[in-house]
Amino acid sequence: MSPVLSRPPRRPAVLLGSVALLVVTAALSLAVGAKPMSLAEVWSGLVDPQAPAYTVVREMRLPRTLLGLEVGAALGLAGGVMQALTRNPLADPGLLGINAGASAAVVTGISVLGIGSLSGYVWFAFLGAAAVSVLVWAVGGGRTATPGRLALAGAAVNAVLYAYVSAVQLLDTASLDAMRFWTVGSLAATGASATLFIAPFIAVGLIAVAVLARPLNALALGDESARALGARPAVVRAGSIVAITLLCGAATAACGPIVFVGLLVPHLVRPLTGPDMRWLLVVSAFVAPVVLLGADVLGRVLARPGEVQVGIVTAVAGGAFFVWAVRRTRAVAV
Repeated sequence: MSPVLSRPPRRPAVLLGSVALLVVTAALSLAVGAKPMSLAEVWSGLVDPQAPAYTVVREMRLPRTLLGLEVGAALGLAGGVMQALTRNPLADPGLLGINAGASAAVVTGISVLGIGSLSGYVWFAFLGAAAVSVLVWAVGGGRTATPGRLALAGAAVNAVLYAYVSAVQLLDTASLDAMRFWTVGSLAATGASATLFIAPFIAVGLIAVAVLARPLNALALGDESARALGARPAVVRAGSIVAITLLCGAATAACGPIVFVGLLVPHLVRPLTGPDMRWLLVVSAFVAPVVLLGADVLGRVLARPGEVQVGIVTAVAGGAFFVWAVRRTRAVAV
């Protein structure tokens, strides 16, 4: 293998470029909305409590932007880990049914127990995500699980749970409005407390991903080669599912199920960083918020003075990308 292929020379430049792009996108998220603002107005709204833009910027757009940064990074990292775990380039966090498990548990909490706050959503989301993770892990073979078995088990569980979510929404008309808004996916669905509330869970997920990056590189060579390099495939897979559960559970609890970000971002990053998970995951953590906040800004522009929720924008754009990716690879692991 040539040095150029094994060690892409553009990695530091790609990382710096992704950070710069994230700063620009965050600025746009603060400036664009029903009432467009100049950067000078945004700055005064951030630092001057007496400024006319203070309420809009500090109490509405800044929490929304920070939430987008957190959730975007969580979804991007979860997608990168998922694709490495299953060795499937078309995998995303929904492949193992984790998003569906979180959604089903939250919808049950809304319908049966009347849960209506993030502090209630998040525990139901984690419970559902964890339960489905264990179920998929067991059905996929436990310690002998293979990427193919995990993908098959996840696809089956995913279909059943989303059918359940749809059935609850149809049968429980009293809770339909709350569930409909949450299940679409939106950065505006929660208050300013959401950012702080989910931060510890995402932080633990980030630490887990950092620890797993090197073993995931070994796992990409196959189980036997991974063992020869000192990695333990069963432990790496179990740890990866825990990390994905934390990241997806927190993101889903705060914003609802936002699709395709985890699928799209690793595909955008991989040609620039190469397959090394250490670089791919770091850059994905910056690029994914760019994609999510960019979709959120686009949603505000398309329906001004109203807005299209970010979950709808990512679903439309992600669906088009998925079709392109399927045609490009010519094979999909089902």
